[in-house]
Amino acid sequence: MADDSPTGDLGRFAEPALVILVSLSAGPKHGYAIMTEVEAATGRPMGPGTLYAALARLEDRGLIAALPPVERRRPYRLTAAGATVLEHQLSELADFVQVGLGRLREGVR
Repeated sequence: MADDSPTGDLGRFAEPALVILVSLSAGPKHGYAIMTEVEAATGRPMGPGTLYAALARLEDRGLIAALPPVERRRPYRLTAAGATVLEHQLSELADFVQVGLGRLREGVR
């Protein structure tokens, strides 16, 4: 079960949630724009089922907020809580990357 603390983990659906939060950190976007940006950044497509399920979970947790529709598209924005969780998650990932890179460098000698 996901931790509901401000810096809690994103649960078993962490990868889609994380890339969506990163996408929204640049400003509000609607679903198709998020999918397009995620694919450009990761090289992997995110299907609409994955996207909208993750958006619903993130909204339920208060990490994103839906904005009023614009021409039948609903944009979403990152909330302050979402920015806090995103910063925490990225910081943990950065620490993990440094450990992994250090081990690789030591093992390759």
